[in-house]
Amino acid sequence: MPYLEKHLKARVDDKLKLLQGLRPLPPISVAKLREQFAIEMTYNSNAIEGNRLTLKETFLVIQEGLTIKGKSLKDHLEAKDHYEALNYLYDFIEKDKRSTISEVFIRSIQSLIVRETEKQEAGKYRSGNVIITGSNHTPPDSSEIPSLMEGLVKWIKNNEKKLHHIELAAIIHHKLVFIHPFFDGNGRTARLVMNLILMQKGYPIAMILKNDRKRYYDALDKADKSEYLSFINFVAQSVERSLNIYLRILLPQNKKKENYFPLSIISKKTPYSEKYLNLLARTGKLEAYKEKRNWLTSVTAVEQYIKNRMRRRKL
Repeated sequence: MPYLEKHLKARVDDKLKLLQGLRPLPPISVAKLREQFAIEMTYNSNAIEGNRLTLKETFLVIQEGLTIKGKSLKDHLEAKDHYEALNYLYDFIEKDKRSTISEVFIRSIQSLIVRETEKQEAGKYRSGNVIITGSNHTPPDSSEIPSLMEGLVKWIKNNEKKLHHIELAAIIHHKLVFIHPFFDGNGRTARLVMNLILMQKGYPIAMILKNDRKRYYDALDKADKSEYLSFINFVAQSVERSLNIYLRILLPQNKKKENYFPLSIISKKTPYSEKYLNLLARTGKLEAYKEKRNWLTSVTAVEQYIKNRMRRRKL
């Protein structure tokens, strides 16, 4: 059974506990964060699948109802549909924070995601076989999908109390894209279903960034071979990034943590090169988060990594 790496698990658990300790959260701040995350999640999730809207254009389409010159109607519709699916997810959680994932829920999410772009296939399992371009994985025959989806729901019920929330969310995500139950919208559906598990436990939305697309697909490829650790840690890093953003905004000023800086700056203040710090950040061994293409960390985070490393050597 795959498990989340201890140092990463400890960091994420501590940050979630810190966030929970701030409740009740300021309604205005939470509303602004929720809206920011909704736009960013919509942009990144769609961009991974080839949508050509920029982050700013995604905002203008959703919030201002504008039409972006040079961008397809499909790009516009995908942005609006994903945003509605995300709102459905928020409403679903607010109504029932304990509900287990069902086939009805999964199909409802996919139906909203492709509502205006693939109307005939919305909410329906695929009736034919597909090939995933650029992947070594060939999805199961369409005749197997009903039984595989039934099996997935049973697996969730059997494991939801056995695994850490991030482990459970990551594996569900992979199992969904592995089955590939729909003709379209599988990745976007899986990323939202993953977030149902996380948000029910109090985490903010975890976003897979467009800039991490290659790492994301490489980790999924390993999971196809039952090597889940890379993907679980990848999801955990996405969760930690969101927690960092929430805490940076919501923590009282007297409790703010040390400022984070690009690795090029931190490397000059620590024993490690920028290249090595990048490796530690990518593998989750160093507390860090990404802004666009750049990893950011702090001197304190590097010092903590050194302490943990020395402690392991003594064991």
